Amino acid sequence: MKKNKVLLIGWDAADWDIIWPLIAKGKMPALKGLIQRGVYGNMSTMNPPYSPMLWTSVATGKTPDKHGVLGFIEVTPDAKTVRPVTTTSRKTRALWNIFHNKGLQSNLVGWWPSFPVEPINGTIISDRFQKTSRNPKKQTPMSEFVIHPWEKKDEFKDLRMFPFEITQAHLYPFVPRAHDVDQDMHRGLAAIASVVSQNTSVHNAATKLLRTSEWDFMAVYYDMIDHFCHSFMKYHPPKLPGVEKENYDIFKEAVTGSYIFQDMMLERKLKLIDKDTTVIVMSDHGFESGEKRILEMPKVQAAPSLEHRQFGMFVAAGPNIKENTKVFGMGLIDVAPTILHHYGLPIGKDMDGKVILDIFKETQDPTYIESWDKEPGDFGDLKVSTQTDALSDAETMEQLVELGYVDKLDEKFEVAIKKTRIDLKHNLARVYLGKKDFASSKKLLLELLEETPPTDLAPFYMNLISIAVLEKEFVLAKEYLQKVKDSKTEINYNLDLTESYILSEIGRPKEALAILDKSTTVTGQILYKKATLNFVLGNLDTAIPQLEKAIEKEPEKATYYTLMAEILLHKQEYEEAAEYALTSIEIVKYFPKAHLILGQALEKLGDIENAKIAYEMANSLKPKEFHKAKQSLDNIIKKEALDIDYTAEVSNVYQENQVTIVSGLPRSGTSLMMQMLDKGGVDILQDQLREADISNPKGYYEYKPVMSLYKDNSWLSKGQEKAVKVVAPLLKYLDSTLRYKIIFMRRDLNEIIQSQQKMIGKSEQEFPVTLYNKYQKLVANVTLWDKSEPGVEILYVNYTDVLENPATEIARIEKFLGVPVDAQQMINCVDVSLYRNRTKAKK
Repeated sequence: MKKNKVLLIGWDAADWDIIWPLIAKGKMPALKGLIQRGVYGNMSTMNPPYSPMLWTSVATGKTPDKHGVLGFIEVTPDAKTVRPVTTTSRKTRALWNIFHNKGLQSNLVGWWPSFPVEPINGTIISDRFQKTSRNPKKQTPMSEFVIHPWEKKDEFKDLRMFPFEITQAHLYPFVPRAHDVDQDMHRGLAAIASVVSQNTSVHNAATKLLRTSEWDFMAVYYDMIDHFCHSFMKYHPPKLPGVEKENYDIFKEAVTGSYIFQDMMLERKLKLIDKDTTVIVMSDHGFESGEKRILEMPKVQAAPSLEHRQFGMFVAAGPNIKENTKVFGMGLIDVAPTILHHYGLPIGKDMDGKVILDIFKETQDPTYIESWDKEPGDFGDLKVSTQTDALSDAETMEQLVELGYVDKLDEKFEVAIKKTRIDLKHNLARVYLGKKDFASSKKLLLELLEETPPTDLAPFYMNLISIAVLEKEFVLAKEYLQKVKDSKTEINYNLDLTESYILSEIGRPKEALAILDKSTTVTGQILYKKATLNFVLGNLDTAIPQLEKAIEKEPEKATYYTLMAEILLHKQEYEEAAEYALTSIEIVKYFPKAHLILGQALEKLGDIENAKIAYEMANSLKPKEFHKAKQSLDNIIKKEALDIDYTAEVSNVYQENQVTIVSGLPRSGTSLMMQMLDKGGVDILQDQLREADISNPKGYYEYKPVMSLYKDNSWLSKGQEKAVKVVAPLLKYLDSTLRYKIIFMRRDLNEIIQSQQKMIGKSEQEFPVTLYNKYQKLVANVTLWDKSEPGVEILYVNYTDVLENPATEIARIEKFLGVPVDAQQMINCVDVSLYRNRTKAKK
């Protein structure tokens, strides 16, 4: 008996949202047993979530641009027609090829795609094996490309189940009221018969191999749950508005029935393996089962994939697998490297995935080679072939059309070929977009725009909008958005959300929020965006209920909990902030921002040791992007070394390469403070372009690039070891990778406004109440902003105190900056006669 074996079972579209309630009711005992003696967690999918692409990524550890499978169909090698996707599209070696080279035996059943079969050491029952005719009078012979080795065909040919063999008794577990179905009006029972027969065929072949063959690795793929969900999820409880009650009552148990049947098949397989076998059960994506279910499919390529959810499921159990442990941060491309590591084999450096070390009780560091594709020797690679199987092609294509993954082919083959090439090219562009290879994605999308109509260009423009926004080309994004608005697309895009996002990114949050407030669509995503905008605008109490509703609609979205934690942190509700951050981390463990906010909340609560752990985790995940975590950690270490109270907002310690900022509202005394620092010996970053005038007779001390800080802050490094003036509204645009000491000037708001009114020639009697309220909110927001910026320390200085007690204030400033200044020269700058706009209360 061989040891160290792995049985990999694929359940397409299986989702924890359906599984957990069934386990709780005792209806999935086999999977429950695996979870109790193994690990479990979310499996993150990829974009686009098309199953042949995803399962090939599982088998290769590579993204579709590298492995070559780009959709459900492909153009034939002779370029005369199109066909369901085949192994010939794959351009890299899969796990079973590597095992073949290492002398290991592999069994493969139903993997998508695995036709035509590869000549590996072991047995392949391809994805065409189960594709049979529904017509009992029609023969469905197998070609030699369906099974390897072909000599085994007689062992398996009678294991296929045909749709017409499905009886009413077979249907009752899925549809207890099957006898009430009017089959002339509803084809649901025929669909079930087809799916059940095909998956039973796969199961029959798999159990035969488990019983009768020697193997080291075995992979079995089932599409049952996915097909049931696409056909019957609309009838799954709770009943959605618009769903006919009669059909709901008849088909409401179909989806759960498919899960229960899968568990029964799992139970049988587990009885056929030994205790030394490691078992993995996983899905490639989840499936929407709540209020986001789609009742009527839009006219868009592979529309059913819109029902797919970001997270699928993953369970593993075996001798070296941890027990009853939740694992995080797994993606489809991680499965192949993890299985290779299990066998003690190296991982190709060209693989995109990583080894999921967290699942193992004991493990060693992974080893690597350049690429398995470059290794010499026999890998059981597919011989170059143009062979096909016309009969199984027809059955497979018919099912893809019925499911909605593929449009019915145009009778003119040249049109069908062109459309297929466009779709595959678009899929590749989306893959590049998901990998953040914007240049490659943009190149393909721009080429697609040149395709001759009647191709709908809107999907390409929508992807280009995403790229333009991510590259901060907002003018271009608006142009692309207008192209979509002007197009005659039949796709119902939520352009309000897109337009709102663009406006928010160009610094117009109020306009962005106004668009969403007018939107008639209310999704979790829209509520989240509204909450984000209200947070930016300082409307924290408005943002919280919006986020609560978003979480209610989409409780699996880690970003929603993270934003809530950030808002609560600003409200100084630290315990709740920590709880929401932890919930976010439970959903997506490797979420650096959530770890950062958790650290900030814990630090405020006095839990310094756990705060340090959270900061270290955030910093280790994305050290370049999450410099705030490193800054926060450094702050704690420095306070500990200098025995400074950890709650102190200001360390009064010089920070290497610090930028000194003088800020405040206009006319709050910022120019005076700049003059004092200048005379006190601090280097000043200024350009002297604005000359002194009657309002500021001693100069403004300004630097022109400050005015464009909101769109370009790259110059701020020039301010290191210097002082520069930045007005309060622009502080939030500072480069957060640097360290800042901010002297924030405070002055009575009435005095500030009177001074401004006088400066621009307006009557002091015309008091602008709106401006007053705006300034109040702005100053409050600066205080909130400061609390979330670990690289920022702020000293608040009252303008009146500087005039009346300059020596005391200068001593505070010197201590704050951590550098010596010439106090007397600074005092000499203070001219009380310039204090012309003091309020009457102070005269």
